[in-house]
Amino acid sequence: MELYFPVLLDGATGTELQKRGFTGGETAEAWVLEHPEAMLDVQRRYVEAGSRVIYTPTFGANRVKLEAAGIFNRVREFNLRLAAIAKEAAGDKALVAGDIAPTGLFLAPLGTASFEELFEIYAEQAAALEEAGVDLFVIETMMTLPEARAALLAVRSVSKKPAIVSFTCDENGRTLTGTDVAAALVVMQGMGADAFGLNCSVGPRDILAQIERLRPWAEIPLLAKPNAGLPQMVGGKTVYDCPPEEFAACAGEFAAAGVAYFGGCCGTDEGHIAALKSALDGVKTAAPAPNYGGKMPCASEKEAYLLESDIELPEPFACDGELADNNEDAQDEDAAMIAVRIDTLADAEVFADCQYAIKCPLAVVSDDAAALEAALRAYQGRALYSGSLGDDVLVPMAEKYGLVL
Repeated sequence: MELYFPVLLDGATGTELQKRGFTGGETAEAWVLEHPEAMLDVQRRYVEAGSRVIYTPTFGANRVKLEAAGIFNRVREFNLRLAAIAKEAAGDKALVAGDIAPTGLFLAPLGTASFEELFEIYAEQAAALEEAGVDLFVIETMMTLPEARAALLAVRSVSKKPAIVSFTCDENGRTLTGTDVAAALVVMQGMGADAFGLNCSVGPRDILAQIERLRPWAEIPLLAKPNAGLPQMVGGKTVYDCPPEEFAACAGEFAAAGVAYFGGCCGTDEGHIAALKSALDGVKTAAPAPNYGGKMPCASEKEAYLLESDIELPEPFACDGELADNNEDAQDEDAAMIAVRIDTLADAEVFADCQYAIKCPLAVVSDDAAALEAALRAYQGRALYSGSLGDDVLVPMAEKYGLVL
């Protein structure tokens, strides 16, 4: 099935399942397997309303979330069975996106997980979804760059199918851990995401403001999947305040800002999808139009930056016991960027322990391919490169990690 922009995605899953009896007493994925007819009804309604891509009900079907619910060693089984439900609902009228979502784990200093642990968790789920025959992947509701990076690398390790990445943020465009979504976009598109967007969070108007701010940074199509407004408690129940017509009212503005994928998150139903379909009739999505002004985009874990193409590389710091202090001193002096020399795998380990504290653009100086890759894997931003390695090494690393050459 071929897709043409704009593409209509599906609407909410959780709030729709609640209408059909899901109470939250057990994990949603287990409940769906016990009540597949409820999920089929939700997704078939979306397809009938115009959705051309529906998500597998695998939001919490990773090892961490399942084990927290007392479900062990069943990641593959759950993902295969849940994907089969979505494929049955889609038939030949829609594509099925393998849904991957947060584990809730954090890297140090916020948590104790390692990046490789995150990668392995996501690779397990991605492999099962690939085996299930999904048409594409969506990495959604991301709140941290480490999880999004690990998930995208995991998908790429098992599949060549398209992968969309979607973050959730507040009205100021910041994630739970303080990352500007512009930085997330720069990192994700550098790593080869096929589209980037925002889901959940807030209502359409607030998400539109952030999408318009992302447009000058976007080299890839954008996605918008907002909530049906803000939730309110009415009679002991959660009610969303944005009806379908109001929800779809700014669809044309989204398209003009580069949104190619449209859908709904919490509180939306088939009525919202049908309203979007009607609002998008005859509307064309604006092509990506990044506006860098001849500068180079890069990012730390928190901020996006544009650097002059002729910026002078500072003297690189060595990966020794003084690296953290040198980094802090440079940033206290408002350095335009810092450089770190990484010559060995041991250097990369030292760098990994303090990379989270880097708050300005970074250049990695290295003449060792293995050490460079270890550093890029650990760094939760998008770095520049300086050194003597050839294109045979650097081009694949640029494609995989977003390294700016």
